[in-house]
Amino acid sequence: MVRPVSPWQVPGNRARQRELKRDAVIRAAARAFRERGYHHTSLDDIAAVLHVTKPTLYYYVASKEEMLFECFRAGLDRIAAACSQARSGTSSGRERLIEVVRSYVEAITSDFGWCMVRAEDQDLGPELGARIRQLKSGIDQEIRRLLRAGIGDGSIGDCDPKMAAFALAGALNWIPHWYRDDATLSADAIADRFIEIFVQGLAPRPEGASSGNVS
Repeated sequence: MVRPVSPWQVPGNRARQRELKRDAVIRAAARAFRERGYHHTSLDDIAAVLHVTKPTLYYYVASKEEMLFECFRAGLDRIAAACSQARSGTSSGRERLIEVVRSYVEAITSDFGWCMVRAEDQDLGPELGARIRQLKSGIDQEIRRLLRAGIGDGSIGDCDPKMAAFALAGALNWIPHWYRDDATLSADAIADRFIEIFVQGLAPRPEGASSGNVS
């Protein structure tokens, strides 16, 4: 994997540099956790990738636990932002759900994907763990809301929004278990296939058609 140049080696505006450096710390942590596992990654490992000392990291994050939390949040925030945009959209529930699925796949295949689904919530203390569960619950509720909107406007066939949301999120969350950066399929291509399988499958069927017939 090609590593980006450490922002500590690039001159620039001080405020912007601090933002870039903190982002670099979180991203380096996410990559290290994915490659070595959370418990087998030390702060020294992360500092070495960035060509800085371990004490330097504490200027941007308080602990390894906070790094894990920020990795969780960085990925979940992308999905939450897509949900927020979908909430204010005017297209059909199904079309808005498709856009959320695309953003979900983009987030889950990013550097933060492993932390989002494979690092255990138990590795976080009660306060940070509760914040992550709240973020996940919010995304789940937004997906259910889009499903209900689609059922209401006729763009999605009648289904149980809760079960459909669980099935969709469960499938999407499994992606980091098999996805690799050098995989044949890009994130966009994976999104297309998930949309075809799940979202298109939610489209209303002609009256009298049965989804359970097997030829």
